[in-house]
Amino acid sequence: MADEEPKPLSYIPETILKKRRNNEEWAIKRKQQLERTIRKIKDDKALTFKRAEHYIKEYRNKELDLIQMKQRGKRRRPAFVTPESKLLFIIRIQGKNEIHPKTRKILKSLGLWRIYSGIFVKANERMMEMLQRVEPYITYGYPNLKNVRELIYKKGYAKIDRQRVPLTENNIIEGALGKHGIICIEDIVNEIANVGPHFKEVTNFLWPLTLSKPEEGLQGKKKLYKDGGDTGNRKDHINELISKMN
Repeated sequence: MADEEPKPLSYIPETILKKRRNNEEWAIKRKQQLERTIRKIKDDKALTFKRAEHYIKEYRNKELDLIQMKQRGKRRRPAFVTPESKLLFIIRIQGKNEIHPKTRKILKSLGLWRIYSGIFVKANERMMEMLQRVEPYITYGYPNLKNVRELIYKKGYAKIDRQRVPLTENNIIEGALGKHGIICIEDIVNEIANVGPHFKEVTNFLWPLTLSKPEEGLQGKKKLYKDGGDTGNRKDHINELISKMN
């Protein structure tokens, strides 16, 4: 039987070939798009779950903080004993999202809005009770004259019309405190260091001090300083921490 001649290839117009290529490219793109959509749905579900977990944890931490604050408030306290110094310097060292609003309110009432902010206060029974309620978020102690002076000269700002104003000129001080006989920075230092008769007016005039984060000296522990942690009363040892943050 004689070999059959090969059939000639049928001619396919260029337009049809182009259309086929386009269809194949579209199918590949569609598949990739579908895969991306599926991945995004899975990622969104995972993210939603993580966020829910985060919010639940944050809520529980806030509730736990409120319970602990109430427990500290009910804790039996010994009769108030006059502290070694009338002057206290308080530094906020802890607390972000986990703080209950009531705890945050106490810290704000003290002027400790931010971590590593510091204020001078007069030590009395009411103040010590307030500090006990927010003890896991603060540390405090008795600043010496050297640190009082350096803090005010280096970090001191006036609070005028809710604005933070640098203490660059004595007339700023005299304008606000001159009626109390306080006309310069050294008068402010003296009034605070000695807890003078116009201590309240002077501390209300000062903006809360913004301190530097210490490279060493804080371990992030909410245990009391006397128990090996960071918080609570350091007494005279507060001066070591102030020197690292000034």
